[in-house]
Amino acid sequence: MAADHAPHTAAALAARFDLGVRGDATVAVTGVAPLTRAGPTELAFLSNPRYRPQLAHTTAGIVVMREADADSYAGTALIARDPYVAYAKIAALFEPAANAPAGVHPSAVIDPSAVVDATASIGPQVCIGANTRVGAGTRIGPGCVIGDDCVIGDGCELVARVTLVTRVRLGQRVTIHPGAVLGAAGFGLAMDAGHWINVPQLGGVVIGDDCDIGANTTIDRGALDDTVIEEDVRLDNLIQIGHNVRIGAHSALAGCVGVAGSTRIGRYCLLAGKAGVAGHLDICDKVVIHAMTMVSASITEPGEYSSGIPAQPTREWRKNAVRIRQLDSLARRIGGRAKGEE
Repeated sequence: MAADHAPHTAAALAARFDLGVRGDATVAVTGVAPLTRAGPTELAFLSNPRYRPQLAHTTAGIVVMREADADSYAGTALIARDPYVAYAKIAALFEPAANAPAGVHPSAVIDPSAVVDATASIGPQVCIGANTRVGAGTRIGPGCVIGDDCVIGDGCELVARVTLVTRVRLGQRVTIHPGAVLGAAGFGLAMDAGHWINVPQLGGVVIGDDCDIGANTTIDRGALDDTVIEEDVRLDNLIQIGHNVRIGAHSALAGCVGVAGSTRIGRYCLLAGKAGVAGHLDICDKVVIHAMTMVSASITEPGEYSSGIPAQPTREWRKNAVRIRQLDSLARRIGGRAKGEE
């Protein structure tokens, strides 16, 4: 189905999303755009105060903003407590929806023991393994490979080239983007007489309702217990989740985050890009980990945590790197002097 380009008036949007209106409530929009280039038939939003000066020059038909910002705006405004959230809900009206009719494409290969709901859509070149179940209204896009003993709940979408290796269970309304791999073997190794042997990975992967998993993200199956991603977790692209990890509900991880095996991350946590978390740790609820941070010990108090060295001119960085190497000897000298003074 194509995007909804029918006009939406300010009054109708306000009623639908419980927003206030300032200005001409009959103004209608057919799309969304940034403040700097939105035209009279488009909706924009102002959330970051840094962009407030753009209000004076925008030609947007409607702008979503906070009440305090609307006092000095002459155009039509929708008043929201959180303009970004309101914009996200409105913008969804204009997002193209996938055209995925119910049924199985002739090129799909489905094991006879698999159960596929009649309302599901199975796309070209899909492969579904033994004893797997696919729920009502689920869309499985081109080239997806679903292994044995998997369960895909109702209303899910596997966009394209998604792989569920084995023993993966998806809740309802889970979206998985292209190239993601769930249920691959975890990094379990044992050294035997100078050679590595693989430790069998006998668990699975459990994904809660309303999760969103980004492109080329990987989630390994558990060694004995399952790897668990609770409901409403958002994983960006290119994330690695090790075996037996548990991520609490409503947490979000940005691109290139790596979480090593058997670590537990709490609810409402935010991990920014390229953060790394060592294995066998516990991170409590409501923790924010900033970009490029290395977490090597458990975190027991909510709050924001950072590490790493920001970019600086190379000459300055080299001087500081030398000083960092000297810190241990400097600390010893200072400690020695302190003892001498005693």
